[in-house]
Amino acid sequence: MYRSLSIFRLRFLLLIALALIATSVQASRTILVFGDSLSAGYGIRQDAAWPALLAKRLHDKQLDYTVVNASISGETSSGGRSRLNAALARHQPHIVIIALGSNDGLRGLPIATLRDNLLAMTESAQQKKARVLIVGQRLPPNFGPYATQFHNTYGDVARMRKTALVDFLLDGIADQPQLFQADNLHPTAAAQPRLLDNVWRSLEPLLR
Repeated sequence: MYRSLSIFRLRFLLLIALALIATSVQASRTILVFGDSLSAGYGIRQDAAWPALLAKRLHDKQLDYTVVNASISGETSSGGRSRLNAALARHQPHIVIIALGSNDGLRGLPIATLRDNLLAMTESAQQKKARVLIVGQRLPPNFGPYATQFHNTYGDVARMRKTALVDFLLDGIADQPQLFQADNLHPTAAAQPRLLDNVWRSLEPLLR
């Protein structure tokens, strides 16, 4: 009888331990940042880039999220589309931040290609039950009508897939040359908190 009780207690404790482990594993959810050099921290320390600042803000606010920055400098929307499924399978994110397209625009790639890639990436993430935040970009006015079509694509995709949207990642700094590196394309470390604020306004509701 005592032996049966001991076995019962052992099993009971084992079940509790497994439940605690499962709870611990599930507690920390992942935010996957999937962008280009503007999110990869090009030319600055990685811990100064806005995704790293996002991780710190989440920690400071005691929000149990882990940030995985899978951004690659020079990435186009086509490149992102080709590698997103593997990243989704590996990290199983709760939220996916898609911040791609800048290199498409600078290279003058077809708007239809950008739209199709953003739609495909968003759909892939949503099929994995992830919430999606699309981060929009703008091009200089000298790109003409292409610049308008380019920017509108982000909003169009967000409406079609019913996702959250950041209208413009560089809002508030695009017209301040002192906040850009020598190439006039990549923000400095001093600009990163503003980039984070731009993302945070649309991201925060998704954290609830």
